[in-house]
Amino acid sequence: MFTDTERCVRAVQSKDARFDGWFFTGVLTTGIYCRPSCPVVPPKPQNMRFYPSSAAAQQAGFRACKRCRPDTSPGSPEWNHRADLTARAMRLIADGVVDRDGVEGLAAGLGYSARQIERQLRAELGAGPLALARAQRAQTARVLIETSPLPMGDIAFAAGFSSIRTFNDTVQEVFALAPTELRRRAARSRAGTGGAPGATGTGGGAPGVISLRLPFRQPLTPDNLFGHLVATAVPGVEEWRGGAYRRTLRLPYGHGIASLTPRPGPHPYIAARLALTDQRDLAIAISRCRRLLDLDADPVAVDEQLARDPQLAELIAKAPGRRVPRTTDGAEFAVRAVLGQQVSTAAARTHAGRLVTAYGTEIEDAEGGLTHLFPEPGALAGLDPAALAMPQSRRTTLTALVAALAAGDLDLGGGSDWEQARRQLAELPGIGPWTVEVVAMRALGDPDAFPATDLGVRKAAAGLGLPGSPAALVRHSAAWRPWRAYAVQYLWAAPPAGDHPINLMPTE
Repeated sequence: MFTDTERCVRAVQSKDARFDGWFFTGVLTTGIYCRPSCPVVPPKPQNMRFYPSSAAAQQAGFRACKRCRPDTSPGSPEWNHRADLTARAMRLIADGVVDRDGVEGLAAGLGYSARQIERQLRAELGAGPLALARAQRAQTARVLIETSPLPMGDIAFAAGFSSIRTFNDTVQEVFALAPTELRRRAARSRAGTGGAPGATGTGGGAPGVISLRLPFRQPLTPDNLFGHLVATAVPGVEEWRGGAYRRTLRLPYGHGIASLTPRPGPHPYIAARLALTDQRDLAIAISRCRRLLDLDADPVAVDEQLARDPQLAELIAKAPGRRVPRTTDGAEFAVRAVLGQQVSTAAARTHAGRLVTAYGTEIEDAEGGLTHLFPEPGALAGLDPAALAMPQSRRTTLTALVAALAAGDLDLGGGSDWEQARRQLAELPGIGPWTVEVVAMRALGDPDAFPATDLGVRKAAAGLGLPGSPAALVRHSAAWRPWRAYAVQYLWAAPPAGDHPINLMPTE
């Protein structure tokens, strides 16, 4: 995108918010970099330079614009639909791997040398993994500075900086303001708007709680997104309370509880309230919540392609911008997918709830009814199959899956190779095409995953005049690629299943 100069210039001149996160504009005359939708008067084309990442703009010597806040742009949708090395690396960087394990840890997770990773990222993004992780640390630091009462020293280490001096220098370089001035400006902004949240958030109130806004590209139809998450919620791990979807998070340094609320209006956003036991997990928690709600998707590109099929066009026009409800933990979802094989949603929730009670880690929730973290594969590796109230064949499937996950033989994380994961899943006993594709869609995040054998998909397809057999439907769906997972969301919402709870915004 950023190499197409004419297209970038048009996006900047029209202030097109659809391209926020796709590229960043460096302005030679001011030394700042902006998102395409920046509200200021666009610079002359000859004074624009385009960069594929905020890190690349920072390395070129530009500082972040104080008006458009490019650090709060939605993430690039490129990392959603691609499965190549760059995309896998970017998903792991967003999950904090570089800050925790360094570039060598990132390379080990991807199965390449550190030199290869560095070369690939520089060639495509104009910055290496350290610079990309630094840009993320700067963004996390700004959120903490503006939304929490934490001392600056605590913020520096919570954001992942190795020293307070590095923290101060980075914030000054990226935002052209000292950390204390950033905090003063945020306080003045809140006072001037009656305490309304700014672009990134507001103070969390309770200790260890951060409240912020999660931006996304419009349009967004939240009904199936929140409806699906709540209808399939595991007792003790997830709930709907006070208009918010709430769930527990297992994080690298501790655990947390995320409360996510859709906020409609002229400038809609997702209100996020994150209660963390360790502030170092903030950036990872934000990344996982964005992934859960598929907030970095490009709904215009998805819907334009799917609407070319006359059978889908009416569904899309009725409720554009459907997202794919994903997960915060790939291993957790795979276990839940096996528990849900050939049973009702209620039965799947019951089975999962029993596992959580028996093997999950207990937590405290002062604001609701969450009680546990979903058990890790290692904890489930010792379960007694005879204690599971399900057929013997599914017990065998579950124990085989858990063993593969616990041993590290099966990777369903953000940096996983999607096709390799599919092959490994298919090799496990009792895991067929439906389970493989559902896991690929919601755990791996493959936007082209397509469970053609799903009963709801087949019934909806027949009702729309689409091919009824899985093989014929797969052939017809070739025109929907690479967005077939989104087509599934529209099919699930079509008659006769349109009034199913997974398609309806939850009520109190």
